[in-house]
Amino acid sequence: MLSTALPIALMLVVLALMMNLYRLTRGPRLPDRVLALDTMYVNSIALVVMFGLWLDSKTYFEAALLIAMLGFVSTVAICKYILRGDIIE
Repeated sequence: MLSTALPIALMLVVLALMMNLYRLTRGPRLPDRVLALDTMYVNSIALVVMFGLWLDSKTYFEAALLIAMLGFVSTVAICKYILRGDIIE
């Protein structure tokens, strides 16, 4: 069951990443692009976790945690830059 569901889920997450890339490049406004970037890192976390399940390795879960931490910090920094024009006061 997992051997058929996992490749299908991987393809769907890659499709979602491509749609996010389209929104990132063609977004009409800056908040749309920030939201697309935020969604891309969430999808990349899902992709890394599913790839770790496929290979049965725990290393990929640690990489997913690192991506999550860096994605959160970068989203906060970008939003603060958009609102105030400066990241560090």
